[in-house]
Amino acid sequence: MGILFRFTKITAKIGLLFIAVAINSCDTLKRVGGNQLLLKENNIYVDSVEINDADVESLVLQEPNRTILGYPLRLNLYNLAKQNPDSSYRNWLHRKEKREQRLVNLLSKKQVDRLGESFLVKGLSEWLKKTGEKPVILDTVKTRRTLERLKTYYGSKGYFNTDTRYDIDTLAKRQRAEVNYKVDLGEPFTIDSISRQIASATVDSIYALNSAESIVKEGDQFNLSQFSAERKRLSDIFRNTGIYNFQESSISYDIATDTTKLADDQKMNIELNIDNFKKRGDSAITTTPYQIYRFNNINIYTDYLFDERDREQKFIRFGDYNIFYRDKLRFNPNTLANAVFFERDSVYRDIDRTRTYRQITNLGVFKYPTITSIPNEEEATLDTNIYLAARPRYSLGMSFELTRSNIQQVGLALNPALQARNLFGGAENLSISGRVSIGNSNDRSITDNRFFNIQEFGADANLDIPSIWFPFYDTKKIIPSYTLPRTRISLGSSFQKNIGLDKQAFNTILGYNWVPSDHIKHNIELLNVQFVRNVNTDRFFNVYRNSFSQLNDIASAPIYQDNPDLSEFYESRDGSEDPGRLIIPFGTTGFTEAILNREVPISAEDFKPVNRIEERRRRLTENNLIFTSNYTLNYSSRNGLADNKFYRLRFKLESAGNLLSGISALIPFDKNETGSRLIFNVPYSQYLKTELEYVKYWSVSRTSVLAFRSFSGIAIPYGNSNNIPFVRSYFAGGANDIRAWSPYSLGPGRTDALNDFNEANLKLSLSLEYRFPLFGNFKGALFADAGNIWNVFDNVEDPEATFTGFDSLEDIALGTGFGLRYDFTFFVLRADLGFKTYNPANKISERWFTDYNLKNAVLQIGINYPF
Repeated sequence: MGILFRFTKITAKIGLLFIAVAINSCDTLKRVGGNQLLLKENNIYVDSVEINDADVESLVLQEPNRTILGYPLRLNLYNLAKQNPDSSYRNWLHRKEKREQRLVNLLSKKQVDRLGESFLVKGLSEWLKKTGEKPVILDTVKTRRTLERLKTYYGSKGYFNTDTRYDIDTLAKRQRAEVNYKVDLGEPFTIDSISRQIASATVDSIYALNSAESIVKEGDQFNLSQFSAERKRLSDIFRNTGIYNFQESSISYDIATDTTKLADDQKMNIELNIDNFKKRGDSAITTTPYQIYRFNNINIYTDYLFDERDREQKFIRFGDYNIFYRDKLRFNPNTLANAVFFERDSVYRDIDRTRTYRQITNLGVFKYPTITSIPNEEEATLDTNIYLAARPRYSLGMSFELTRSNIQQVGLALNPALQARNLFGGAENLSISGRVSIGNSNDRSITDNRFFNIQEFGADANLDIPSIWFPFYDTKKIIPSYTLPRTRISLGSSFQKNIGLDKQAFNTILGYNWVPSDHIKHNIELLNVQFVRNVNTDRFFNVYRNSFSQLNDIASAPIYQDNPDLSEFYESRDGSEDPGRLIIPFGTTGFTEAILNREVPISAEDFKPVNRIEERRRRLTENNLIFTSNYTLNYSSRNGLADNKFYRLRFKLESAGNLLSGISALIPFDKNETGSRLIFNVPYSQYLKTELEYVKYWSVSRTSVLAFRSFSGIAIPYGNSNNIPFVRSYFAGGANDIRAWSPYSLGPGRTDALNDFNEANLKLSLSLEYRFPLFGNFKGALFADAGNIWNVFDNVEDPEATFTGFDSLEDIALGTGFGLRYDFTFFVLRADLGFKTYNPANKISERWFTDYNLKNAVLQIGINYPF
């Protein structure tokens, strides 16, 4: 008892010590001097209206310490560190006369010195300083410089008579300060007239043809950014109308300097100046008029090695091009010509140069090209050389994976891959990849006693062609080469053993994609055929345990247990009073048939659930032939990776079975007992499917982003189908969906995880996420996900799982939570913890916050952001 009492006292002291340390570190003023002020907030008022604009806020030179939900975590971490750990250690060491000597006797002089450099003594404080954040002490010099920046910023918008000032609010805030920046704009200046002074007659004529689209116009408010945009617009026009050497620095603007007149009427007179081309010589800078250049010789070097051997090359003339090669020309001249957008005697255009770079790179058979132009100023012509270095014809890759999932305890996978480039001479690239994996599963239905008792293997072959391959039609008229057209032909198969129903899958795709601009991408799969064969359908109830439990619960009723006609379907009870379990598969099949055929007396309420379970079993065990065509449009307004103000739209339309249905009108197909037409004894799927996804980003501050996503999708079966194949249906939950639920565990509708894998053919979802920095490469997030799946226009009759109208929107689930992310630059590792805020599967009175606890929380691990 005495030992326990002493241990309790020691534990209490340690607890009090940690509390004291936490309270001490939470003193935000710990490192703030007596005559200093801790900056807490900046406020910007323009004409007495508070401004919350990220661009304006970025002008402030001093930002307060960052907070997480209002708590200055990094500041308090910094405060927890010792400012001078070396001195603190020495003071502690010499506080008692014999302490240092006792430690030297116990350890050694060297070890005592090293103790002062240890992590606990010094390293921890250094880490806290590095991870934490120094207190931001108000600096009035930076405050005044911020005023200057605000004045300059609004001056660039035409407010030249701006009055700026600031005041510091310290009321009721001991050693804390808020800075209020106040800007009175006054009246803006406007453009009264625009004139031009252009040295080159050629440039002047080009400008005259394009002046109507000028960004700077008479009557507009002065805005410096518009002048910059106009300079870029003019430079792009000149460089795309033959003036290959145009310098943007040649463009300047003169603004009227009659300050008396400006003060009276706020009008400005603008003069556009475009000088001649400037060339720096050995001793002086010379100027020459700009002129329009045309292409003369266009040389393509297909095997350029940048050495003496490059001088000894063979060449052929193909159209407008001289194609040089060594030994043997390995590339189809037509393919090379289609990748180059320069033509002999044509006017130079910068956009053609960019498109040539992109298309050659897009071929996938060359390294990044080099393009040089040699001007002839007397004749205004260009000799252009395109230097290409071929990639290796063949490359072999191999990857190894160690995995774990809900299917297998441990898995090993080997993925060999072969890449064959320029297969037929036209930059066709063939990739062949394989997958061989073995794993260990403790599934009771697997009779294989070996440790690696599950296997999966497969292979894929993809042929990539750098053009739209379509028989009997030249697609260049509608899809030009600069849109980076590609054709993809793929074949694949996979085989499973002791995994689920041991599926065997075969698929083939003929697809096209092209990119007409930096913001738009089109994708068409003219043919997408997938055949799925289930080998071991008798294992259905071993795999789908929820379905078995539901059926077995019904079979446990005395009305069936005591029926001698059903006794053979149960396991022996050996005298036990406990209900016998149905035997898989003999018992489950026999019991189901007896109920559905009404061969035995049944309870009135049992027919529907048994019928539903049997329909699902048939659907998930039948073989599928899916013969589809689809189109996908992707649009993004994003300009560069740093753009945090953009939106993204994806639209997809898919049609399945219509071609086969049309053929069936000419060629009679066999039918099964339900009337479905068969191809190779398999009913083909027929449905129409469409999806729409919209993503929007808002920049809340320089480092924080608010992201929104909406998704809606529906697949309607008809004709030869009354449901959607499992592989093409929708599910809810998971790391990239509604994160408070695991994959396949939400819905349909207000059902509560009715099946092992819950899916349906209608889905609606909305997500909102606030992303913010924490410290270093760690990022944080707060999120809310809403949505669900339903059955509609199919053979499911359960009203709880079916979408019947606006009333069904009450079944939309809501999950909220927070996430932690680590940015590795190339990818983001993400962990999100989701809480069930509104669960439609509960009773109406228990839907809100009943499951909002750690017990029912779901941890989702993912790579990169969910949207």
